[in-house]
Amino acid sequence: MLVATAATLSAAADSAQSPTVISLDEALQIALSNSPSVRIADKEIERANFAKKGSYASLFPQINATGAYQRTIKKQVMYMGGDDDDSEGGGGGMAGMMAGILNPVMYHIEQLYKGTGVPYVPYVPETTETSSSSNEGITVGRWNTFNGGISASMPLINAQLWKSISISGDDVELAVEKARSSRLEMVNQVKQAYYSVLLAKEANHVFQSVFDNAVQNLELTQKKYNASKASELDLARAKTTVANAVPNLYDSANSIDLALWQLKAVMGVNLDTAIDVKDSLLVYAGDMSPEDLRKDFGLEGNSSLRQLGIQADQLAKSIQMQKYAYLPSLALNFSYSLNAMTNDFNFSEYKWTPYSFVGLSLNIPIFSGGQRSYGITQSKIQAQELAIQRENAERQLQIAIRQSLGTMETAVKSHESALDALESAQKAYDIAAKSYEVGRSTLTDLDAAQLALTQAQLSASQAIYNYLVAKAGLESTIGADYTAQQ
Repeated sequence: MLVATAATLSAAADSAQSPTVISLDEALQIALSNSPSVRIADKEIERANFAKKGSYASLFPQINATGAYQRTIKKQVMYMGGDDDDSEGGGGGMAGMMAGILNPVMYHIEQLYKGTGVPYVPYVPETTETSSSSNEGITVGRWNTFNGGISASMPLINAQLWKSISISGDDVELAVEKARSSRLEMVNQVKQAYYSVLLAKEANHVFQSVFDNAVQNLELTQKKYNASKASELDLARAKTTVANAVPNLYDSANSIDLALWQLKAVMGVNLDTAIDVKDSLLVYAGDMSPEDLRKDFGLEGNSSLRQLGIQADQLAKSIQMQKYAYLPSLALNFSYSLNAMTNDFNFSEYKWTPYSFVGLSLNIPIFSGGQRSYGITQSKIQAQELAIQRENAERQLQIAIRQSLGTMETAVKSHESALDALESAQKAYDIAAKSYEVGRSTLTDLDAAQLALTQAQLSASQAIYNYLVAKAGLESTIGADYTAQQ
């Protein structure tokens, strides 16, 4: 019954779909092309580029077309004469002023008619006593007013606008650095998930070996028991050892599935896709070089510090831009419009009156209640806060580097010790197995040797995994790009 368990697991593996075997580089390339976080970061770069182009549009003329219609509800009233008390001397006030203006004009018109043979008949408005002294006004205007036109404006001198365009360029640089940070984090996650699969497979290999040895020992014990060379207690112990090995074998197989699901998740592929890793954890043992521990790792490539540096540059430019608000600005303006005023809706008979102008507008800031000064002070305080954040970030990153190096150093030493222990444990198990086979040692001795061998194998694999994970974290901290590592 227990021996059939191995056959069951093997049959399940054979019946599964043939997986696609990928290497670490292939897993990274798939992740960088399919990862949602990386794709979102790329879209953010695209958005920032369009925002930069939009800021440059402020330097070009801004052209707008306008149209308006007004319906008069109550017309305006205009008064031509003065009060009754001011009408002395034959209609003074406004009427006298209008007569003084019209008389020279009428005289010139009369001179033009002379010699043409056309009689000149001057128009004399009806005048009554009440017209010069009445307080009633004259309604002016028409019921319908139409207006349409086009206007344009373009900044000629505007230092604040020019500096804002420079800040928008920094936004693109910041978006690019954030995308780089997403890629670094993605590479770190994929490496850790890939190494977890390798560790799970190595543990499964160890427990499979333990199970196979237990089954082999059970068969040997059964033969010795049948030949009356082993006690019933030894047979029971052998069966118990096999039974104890089965849960570990199932757990290690399940750990492989979980690790593969995690790898597929960070790669951005369907969880039902059948994949497998190409390498073995022992292959990476050659990468555990003590030379990596002696290097001087700087933070020049760290993405977080780069982002803080870009933000500091933006704040410095923002302060300068706010100072430019004290400078005058000059703009060019143009306008062309058509107007029509009628009492009906007979559009074909409308008389459109054009009106246009071109000019310069100068804006000189004088007083804003201290708003500009307060804004500059706020930005300076924000820059000081950012400097404190950068100092603290550098301190934390230095700790992270030292922690990674410490873990790597411990892993190197642990692996060397585990290799020595593994060599001794393997030799001890071989001796115990031969001794048990010839009856010179007990099954308890063989089980103890098997346990020591298992622990040595798992310790060696765990040391390699710890080193690789710490190295991946170190590369992410110092900002080592994946393309640069290839």
